[in-house]
Amino acid sequence: MSFREKSAWGMGALMLVTGLLWVLHMDWAVNDDHVHIWEIAHFFIAVIILSIIIQGVLAVTNRGEARKPADERERVAIWRAGHWSGSVLGVGVILSTLVYGLHGGGVSNLFNGVVASLIVAQFAQYAFQIFFLRRGV
Repeated sequence: MSFREKSAWGMGALMLVTGLLWVLHMDWAVNDDHVHIWEIAHFFIAVIILSIIIQGVLAVTNRGEARKPADERERVAIWRAGHWSGSVLGVGVILSTLVYGLHGGGVSNLFNGVVASLIVAQFAQYAFQIFFLRRGV
């Protein structure tokens, strides 16, 4: 398994776990116009710190491979994964705005929907990277 695939596995697991914790923590029934920025800031800070730890552990355990640039196959797989995850993000944001417009929910629900779209798109990017790297694109 290549370093980039190991990295995608670690980061994908991180996004899955922290994303599920965030979804369970958020109050989706609130229809207020206040965005609780500190609640979401804690999520982002945790993701950043845990990402640094995961990447640091991977870099230390795979020193030689971590320093090498991505080869042609890996660059194509990463590019394709980014393309598809961008589509996932676009669909999620459009659905969030449609729900906001049709349902008339509060701004916090729109914000939560967009952040959820970001989380799903980032998870999708890592899942697509794993798929394309294993498939040999």
